[in-house]
Parts: sequence; C-alpha cells; structure tokens
Amino acid sequence: MSLVTDYGMILLVMACIFGFFMAWGVGANDVANAMGTSVGSRALTIRQAILIAMVFEFCGAYFAGGEVTDTIKNGIVKTDAMSVDLMVLGMMSALMAAGTWLLIATSRGWPVSSTHTIIGAVVGFAAVGVSVDSVHWNAILPITASWVFTPFLSGTLGFLLFMSVQKLIINTDNPFASAKRYVPIYMFLTGFMVALMTLSKGLKHVGVNLNNDQSLLLAIGVGLLVMGAGILLLRRVQLPENASRRAYYHSVEKSFAILMVFTACSMAFAHGANDVANAVGPLAAIAGVIQNQGLSELGAKTAVPAWVLFLGGIGIVIGLATYGYKVIATVGKEITKLTPSRGFAAELATASTVVTASAFGLPVSTTHTLVGAVLGIGLARGISALNLRVILSIFMSWAITLPAGAILAIIFFSILKLVFL
Repeated sequence: MSLVTDYGMILLVMACIFGFFMAWGVGANDVANAMGTSVGSRALTIRQAILIAMVFEFCGAYFAGGEVTDTIKNGIVKTDAMSVDLMVLGMMSALMAAGTWLLIATSRGWPVSSTHTIIGAVVGFAAVGVSVDSVHWNAILPITASWVFTPFLSGTLGFLLFMSVQKLIINTDNPFASAKRYVPIYMFLTGFMVALMTLSKGLKHVGVNLNNDQSLLLAIGVGLLVMGAGILLLRRVQLPENASRRAYYHSVEKSFAILMVFTACSMAFAHGANDVANAVGPLAAIAGVIQNQGLSELGAKTAVPAWVLFLGGIGIVIGLATYGYKVIATVGKEITKLTPSRGFAAELATASTVVTASAFGLPVSTTHTLVGAVLGIGLARGISALNLRVILSIFMSWAITLPAGAILAIIFFSILKLVFL
C-alpha cells in the first residue's frame, strides 16, 4: 500500500496546517509591499493600513487567487523523476520550510520574497531528497538575475519620478498651484499602472477573459476616473492668501496622501491575489493527490478548491494582523524618510516595474521591486538620506533566502521521511 492510501487524512490535515503557516508568513512579511510606504509616509496609520489590508488582501486571495494553479512553481521540479509519496512529503516540507524562513525574516524585520522562499524550499528537497537531476536548474538563473535587475529598474524609475515631482511641483514659486496642475497627471498614471498591474497579476485567474487591448482600455478608464476624482478633491483644498510656504508644502503632500489610499487598496488586492498561490499552490496539489488516492500526478495543473483559497486568505490576514508591523516599519521608516509624495513615487515605480516585467515574462519579486524604488527615492535626496546598515541587512537576507529555504526543506523532508517511510 502507498503512503497516500495509508495516511491520507493525516497528511491532508498536516498539509493544511503547513499551508496555513506559510500563508501566515506571507501576510506577516509581504504585506509591506502594499502598506509600507503608506504607513511610512503617514498617509495611513498602522491601524488603518492593517484594516485596509485585511479586507483587500483577503478579497484578492479568495476571489482572484487562482482558478487554476501550476502546483510546481515555475517548472522547478521534474515531476516524473520521483514518486507521488516523495512529492507529497517534499511539498509539505517545502511549505513548512518557507513558513519557517518567513517567520525568521519577519522577526528580524527583513522584507524577503515569499516566491523565492518557496522556490528555494522546493529545490532543496528535490535536489538532496530525490536527486540533483530532478531540478530544472536553468529555471533558477532568471530568478537570481531578478535580484539585480528588479531593484535597479524600480530604483531608477522611483528616482526619476521623485525628481520630476521636485522639479514640477516642490521647487516652484507656488507649489500649491503647481500641484493642482500636475498632480492629476500623476493620479492618472498611478490609476492606470496599478489597474494594469491588478489586471495582469491579480485578476488573471478570476475567469474574466480580457485580451491585452481590453485590459489597456480598462486601465485607461480607471486612470481617467482616478484623475477626475483627484481634480474634484483638489478643488476642495483652499489656502488663505497669506499662507506660509510650509502651508503650501503641507497641502501638496496632503494631495498625494489622498492618492496613496487608493494605491494601498489596489496594491493589497493585487498582492493577495498573486502571492497567495505560494501557499495554496502546493497545498492544492497535495489535496488533489490525496483525494484521488494517489492516482493523479502531483505535477498536473489542479483546480484550486474554494476552501483552500479561503484558508490561504485567512492565513494572510492573521499573519498581517499579528506580525505585519515589523516589516512595515522597515520598508516605511528605516530605509529612508518618506513623505506622501515620495511614497507615491515608490508605489508608482513598483507598479510600473511589475507591469513591464510581466509583459516580457520576467520573474520579479514585488518585495525587491518596492525596496528598490524606496532606495531610488532616497538616493534622489543624497546618499546620506539612506540608512546603509538597514539596506545591507536587507540585501544579505535576499542573498540567503534561496539557500535558507533549501536547507530548511532538507531538514523537514528528512524528518518526514523518518516518520512516514
């Protein structure tokens, strides 16, 4: 008799616990992608950010988290090179390893990639627990290349965006008048790019079949709506005739803060929809094999049951509510000082980079993208505006994420084999 037949229910319960643990880690660590800049710039309080993220992260995860998920992420493992029993135990060990690393990273305040974590864990159990030949090693190169490419591109965009804000608005004779003229344009760009990112990453599995032209037109429509709402809101902001220059700056930043509430909601929805797959993909695969008594292949594409998406969404929300503040503080406050205009530039640069990379089929980490954008904005104010000690610790955490996930997966895989085989 096979392992799946003998211990199916026990394995399924364990897989649910491990999947929930992984989703908790995603919520605790990756939520900074959506909320770090909003909190750091004081556009939102930590309480407001957590409440918004709880709603939109869950909605993204549950309603758009995946009609069909490729259970072996990015074709990393050759599924025909190992038995179903080894694959079930291996994917369980990968979930436990990824959740453990995300817990360690979050406790240190390190923003790391949950995608890279789960990939490292899958590579670890497959290479050492099965054989080196069971891994598609050529798939690892573009992932490691993205560590350099993604932060550089988003940092460059963030730098240019913030410099344009300084030139067109902040460093003018009348910043408030300039803000009324140019902020609606930035609002259009933000609405357009965040909508495009949501359509390309967050809603790709929701069952709404939109081609590229339809997505583009819809994103333009969203951008125009955001711009129109922004114009109406800016008209309500009035200054006395003899207002000080400081009052002008305050009003300019207030207009960007309004914009960041929208970007925070959209980024949270897209993040929940995209990154919940890191936890529920392997869990859905294990559930599918166990329910079919080991007769289906784990490497096949498996429909994700609603209860699995619900479990992932709840895990993300609880992780965010209980421990999300640690990484939010790192991204929003410790890399460089953020204001709403700087936070806006970081989020627009992040959305633009993700959309561009997705169009070319490049693997990107939203975490790396956002941190790179924040770095670029800090550099626009000079190297002294950056906390180099924090930046060095973040870069080191990125470098060890893949091997850390792999080593932990090897340990957990060995333990599970001792228990069940």
